[in-house]
Formats: sequence, C-alpha cells, structure tokens
Amino acid sequence: MSEIQRLKEEILKEYPRLDRDAEFSFGCHPGVKCFNGCCADVNIFLTPYDIVRLKKRLEITSEEFLKKYTIMPFDKNLPYPVVMFRMSDDDKKACQLVGDKGCTVYEDRPWACRMYPLGLASPGETGESTDKDFYFLMRDPICEGFKESNKWTVDSWMRNQGVDEYDAMGREFKDVTLHPFFREGQGITPKQVEMFFMACYNVDKFRDFVFNSSFLRKFIVDQTEQDRIKADDVALLRFGFRWIRFAIFGEDTMKIKDEIAEDKEKELRLKGKLK
Repeated sequence: MSEIQRLKEEILKEYPRLDRDAEFSFGCHPGVKCFNGCCADVNIFLTPYDIVRLKKRLEITSEEFLKKYTIMPFDKNLPYPVVMFRMSDDDKKACQLVGDKGCTVYEDRPWACRMYPLGLASPGETGESTDKDFYFLMRDPICEGFKESNKWTVDSWMRNQGVDEYDAMGREFKDVTLHPFFREGQGITPKQVEMFFMACYNVDKFRDFVFNSSFLRKFIVDQTEQDRIKADDVALLRFGFRWIRFAIFGEDTMKIKDEIAEDKEKELRLKGKLK
C-alpha cells in the first residue's frame, strides 16, 4: 500500500461520513484569527484541471508551471504519477500563491482549496462495495472557521465555492486513475509514465506532441476536433484521457488510419506474429 493510500484510509476512519444534505458551520475571511494559516505546510494534490486553470491565470506554460510550482512525490507503490503543489522553501512553508490579503489566484484556486473543509472519497479509493461518493469534514486543529455562525449543507457549500466545474473534470480524471488496469495491479513502463504525465499535466507539451510529431499522420482526428484541441486546454485534456485509454489501457478510443494499420499488419506478418 502506498503512503498516500494509507493516509487516505486513516482520514476516512477518523472522520464521520456526510451526504449532500448534511449541515455544518464554517466561515473563512480576513476577520478569522487563523486566516491564511491553513495555506502553509500542507499537501495539496493537483488535478489536471487545476493545472490548466492555474497556468492560464498565471499566463505561463504548463511546463513553466510544473517546474516552479510543483513536485512529484516518489512512491514505488503508486501506479501512476501524481503532482503536488510546491510550498515555499522558508520556515513557514507557505503557499507560493498566498499574499497578505489571501489567495492571489482565488478565482482559479485548486479543487482541494475550494472543497476545504470538506473532503471527498470515492468507492474505488476505499475498496468498498458502495457505488456512492461520500464527504467528510477535515477539522484542522488550527482552523477557527468552525466557530463561525455561517450555516451550510455539503451541497450549498460546493455550489457556493464553484466546485461543480472542477468536479466534472475530476470525475473524468478519476475514471482514468481508478481504471481496472491499475486496480488489478498492472504496472506501466517508464515510457508510459512519461506519456501519462504529459497528457494529464503538461498539456502544452502534449499539444506540441499531437501537432508537431507524426501523430496526425497515424491517427484519425477530424478537423473540427483538431481546431478544438489546438485552442482549448479542457478539450485537449479530454483528448489526452482518450489517448491514455488507447496507449496504456489498450481501449479502442482512437482510430488508426487504414494505411498505417495495413503497414503494421505487414510488419507483424514478417515477424511471424500473425498468420
């Protein structure tokens, strides 16, 4: 079991489960004594959509964002690469994007920051037979926000924080990370790790791969989709998820051009792999 999975299981054992109608009190604003306190020395795992929003907000490439603002934790038990936000190197280990008045990228803050103080778990992450996601409150000891009088349900908090758009993309990514291929313990090669990382996290490099390699000479991608993924990072992410399903999981999500398929068949016949 990976260290990340172990921590998840400990959290889920400790905190009561909530449904969408569950109520809680919480508030976060400059008047709260601990304001900005939770934005330091914390592990924030970034989703592909988080990176797309943040690199656009900062007006930098995904390559530049990954280099300056992220780290990749090494865990030999992780079946695929994950990305974490890099905190500052000072003693406080503060978030690089937090200023005296709060988050400087608030409108494009990551999913985990939007959700707090809520956490979310899915059946595939817990190994349980239930088919429903469930929520829980993460009560950080330093957080004074729970003393505020603002009343929320899980549902109203998520709507207020603009989580829905992040959730939609998060579910598509989760369908990849919780794929049976990984759950059955199958590993991926170093080359596939690079491909997974590029398609999910380094979208600008993935776009270059699609348009400036032999990719479009080999695969059928109609002009409408080409125009869309050239201009829209979200469309490109979804295209990347399809590519992972094809290139790593072996699913029929991409169409090879007939002449390429014929050449491949001839090659296999010459090698004696087809009769």
